[in-house]
Amino acid sequence: MNGKAAETTTKPYEETYNISCTRIQDMPHDQRPREKLAQLGPTSLDNAELMALFISTGTKGRSAIDIGRDLIQKYGSMGALGGLPVAELSKIKGLGIAKASKLAAAFELGIRVAREQMRDVQLDSPERICDFFGPQLRHLSQEQVVVAVVDTRLRHIGTTIASLGTVNEASAHPREVLRPVVTRGGYGFILIHNHPSGDPNPSHGDEIATRNLVSAANIMNVRFLDHIIIGRPSPGRASYFSFREAGIIP
Repeated sequence: MNGKAAETTTKPYEETYNISCTRIQDMPHDQRPREKLAQLGPTSLDNAELMALFISTGTKGRSAIDIGRDLIQKYGSMGALGGLPVAELSKIKGLGIAKASKLAAAFELGIRVAREQMRDVQLDSPERICDFFGPQLRHLSQEQVVVAVVDTRLRHIGTTIASLGTVNEASAHPREVLRPVVTRGGYGFILIHNHPSGDPNPSHGDEIATRNLVSAANIMNVRFLDHIIIGRPSPGRASYFSFREAGIIP
């Protein structure tokens, strides 16, 4: 009889405990993301905890931290997650349009901060260009063509998205590429675009577009420094392709 009483009182306690453990408000005060950040700074939080600050609330049985952790596991990295359009993010259970918009805004702020930090860095090599633009372009599901404008010391002074493509193809008219260079008073520019397949090797269309742009830049008297195609690293394959290294841009 005593054993039976113990059994009936223990089970509800365990069930209540397991449910409450999924809620941030039931965590120890100093382990909650907001309090932890205030006490120890943002670097003390892992990616899921940082995302939880934007997700704010969870769903039944899953905290905002759980949702963040599940998203990172599903998409493999913060870069891949940051490349998702708001429409796709909003369809994920536990998000919706409001939370998806907050996450997208957070990722975009991170990109803009990174671009600001480039102002004192010389974009003078394909490796350095890939290091700066790779994280924001590598995991996009569509091609994106970006124009990075530089000054005479090859320091970044502005970035413009020249075109958005489909999964397989992107096109940017020389006029659209050169416009931000002229309006910003740039010395030159670097064209960067991604291949969603992960293979950075250029297509025939990429090569034709690059040669046309070389001619247009010469006419406008601006320096076309390089065209970089961003891919994903793979055994036996580089993570980028440089048209200057290949000799297509003189």
